[in-house]
Amino acid sequence: MTMNTVYAGAALLGLALLAGVLTLIFTSSGPTGVAKSLALIDQTVGADTVTRSQLPAKERFVQPLMDKMRGLAVAVSPKGTGDRIATMLDRAGNPSPWTVERVMGVKGAALVVGVFLSFAWAGLSLKGLLVAVAVGMAVFYLPDLFLYNLALRRQEETAKGLAEALDMLTVCVEAGQGFDAALMQVARNIEGPIAGEFARVLSEIQIGSSRSEAFAAMGDRVALPQVKNFTTALVQADRLGLPIATVLREQTATMRLVRKQKAEETAQKVTVKIVFPLLLCIFPALFIVIIGPGVIRLMESFSGF
Repeated sequence: MTMNTVYAGAALLGLALLAGVLTLIFTSSGPTGVAKSLALIDQTVGADTVTRSQLPAKERFVQPLMDKMRGLAVAVSPKGTGDRIATMLDRAGNPSPWTVERVMGVKGAALVVGVFLSFAWAGLSLKGLLVAVAVGMAVFYLPDLFLYNLALRRQEETAKGLAEALDMLTVCVEAGQGFDAALMQVARNIEGPIAGEFARVLSEIQIGSSRSEAFAAMGDRVALPQVKNFTTALVQADRLGLPIATVLREQTATMRLVRKQKAEETAQKVTVKIVFPLLLCIFPALFIVIIGPGVIRLMESFSGF
């Protein structure tokens, strides 16, 4: 009983430390003293401007700790992990609190906490070492799994809004608007991730990238076959000098067909998926209601002998 209490206390302590670190990462009490005055002047306060004691708690304690955790994560990660995480963040829409450095810091912190809790639960033994390795690897890749699920959900939302966006884009171009103006119109009036992707393409074009490069980058960010086909068609049309309106009309028709086929495929899967609820939930209840009274009467009849 005493050892179980110790293990539970160690687990709660580790979770509290991890929660405190994550809280301090995303929240800060702000600078004090001279640092606060400097922040009011130029809004930039760093360790090279004021003394360490006047910096916020995030920069005094959490930032050095997260730098060490990030170094640990980089040391145990395979080569190219940073580029892979950057790609995953792009596909997830670059959520504002997260950067490659923060993700690597969280991975390192999760590894340390997971190994500590494993040894606290299983003890310093061969079993504890095996448990620590398994738990450490599991929690180390949890941020990757989180980003993957976020990117997958965003791609599904992008696929839902792509057909409507292409319809509006085609109507705007055929009405006489320029292609860039039509992109801006779609980005302003369509909701969802596809509007953000079109706005990013337009921003990249405005800062000097060619239209082909901007749409090729969009195809790399959104790993969907229909988006890849759409961007490839636009890139080829731009290189060959084909009319954009004709290409958009064909892509819109193709997108409607793909959307219809996707809906039919989803409907066909329903008949297979409904088997498991029937077997596990509905059929047992039906058997109890139909056969139950007969079984009870049989038991009452045979109990008289």
